[in-house]
Amino acid sequence: MKTTDFNYFLPEELIAQTPLEKRDASRLLTLDKVSGTVEHRRFSELPGLLRRGDCLVLNDSRVLPARLFGRLETGGAIEVVLLRDLGGSIWECLTRPGRKMKIGTRVLFGDAELSAVVEAVTDGGNRHLHFEFEGIFLEVLERLGRMPLPPYIHEELQDSERYQTVYAREVGSAAAPTAGLHFTSELLASIATQGVEIVYLTLHVGLGTFRPVKSDDIENHEMHSEYCHISEDAAARINAAKARGGRVVAVGTTSCRTLESAAAEDGSIREFSAFTDIFIYPGYRFRCVDALVTNFHLPESTLIMLISALAGRENVLAAYEMAVRERYRFFSFGDAMFIS
Repeated sequence: MKTTDFNYFLPEELIAQTPLEKRDASRLLTLDKVSGTVEHRRFSELPGLLRRGDCLVLNDSRVLPARLFGRLETGGAIEVVLLRDLGGSIWECLTRPGRKMKIGTRVLFGDAELSAVVEAVTDGGNRHLHFEFEGIFLEVLERLGRMPLPPYIHEELQDSERYQTVYAREVGSAAAPTAGLHFTSELLASIATQGVEIVYLTLHVGLGTFRPVKSDDIENHEMHSEYCHISEDAAARINAAKARGGRVVAVGTTSCRTLESAAAEDGSIREFSAFTDIFIYPGYRFRCVDALVTNFHLPESTLIMLISALAGRENVLAAYEMAVRERYRFFSFGDAMFIS
């Protein structure tokens, strides 16, 4: 299949720049993956679309305030985005401007309470920075760092917690698992009281999620790798839901990719901790996931390819065309879909 097969027209003004005041006030487009039937609802109506015995699976990763603004010891401004913890206070980072970041270069942040030295340059141009600080690194980062918002968001976020899910707890993502941003604690409580099992897993979202597909043929795309974890207890609860005939409803493409990475041929889930580079596109046979809560995704992205694998490319593109006509809000702070 061609990358251009997943293109669609999106007016720029439909790209949501700020979150709604109330998380679950966003719109919810429902898509029947068999018939292609579309309905328009509010996200607060999601409990009515779930069934007793279903299992709702959410990604509890928390976004690092991973964007740092510093200065070279020799002068000059530098922006650093933390990508991956390599251990020993060494992080793989995206740096701008990269040409100034040669091996041995030192960068200072804040009042020099945090500093870093370039230890290596990767083949892709990222830098390995060794950070030096007093105390706990995450606490220093909370003071000095900013949220690494997606490149299509141009407005400053007034409340950094609005780029976190209400259930975020495992620190490690460079971007939010945005389908979960619509949930409130009250909505989750309502879902639980109607007999839906709520299970958490972890996938730490990397900035590779925004990397465009550059290959003409999607089969030639090299998928980025991200760390994910499913506990033994979570796996057992998901398997029990499947055994009793409930649906596994993944919240977000990150939860979906984690579940499918861990699933056996019969759809059962095992305890799982690994990096996954699974690439799901039309032709893929889903082993575990039955339904999906997701946001609207960029044209020609691996994410729209994933949902096209679940619901059919024609159904998805027709639903997106309708969403554009109905003036839905798109991407991270936008509206949502429920594919069942």
